[in-house]
Amino acid sequence: MRRSGVMRAALLALGLILGAGPGLSGCAATPSPAVPATRTLAVAPASALAASISMLMERGYVIRHADAELGRLEAVIARWPGYRVRLEIEAAGGVNGEASVGRSRLAMTAWRGGRPLPPSLVEPLLTDLNARLER
Repeated sequence: MRRSGVMRAALLALGLILGAGPGLSGCAATPSPAVPATRTLAVAPASALAASISMLMERGYVIRHADAELGRLEAVIARWPGYRVRLEIEAAGGVNGEASVGRSRLAMTAWRGGRPLPPSLVEPLLTDLNARLER
């Protein structure tokens, strides 16, 4: 009887250690901040936003938010592990820091499963967008 009680206590302690380990390890590392891929295009911000919406929808993304006044777009795709794209568009700076008519600065950030993707993986989207706008 004494032996089974000791064995039960040891298994319980082992279970607590193994169960708490993964939960505590997630707290130790904070995710790195998302770094956007940027590009300046020779089109007005409204045209860049419209082309971005069209391109992302053709790729299967659902547009969650698009605001031309704020120059923001957020899209998601339901494929596992889940992808989210955020695009910020503003008028590009011209001479002496003034906004240049017909130029836009884009900053695109993407996440996969809640973790930020490096800018190099977002660049193909910006390249596709640039090609669409040059047509």
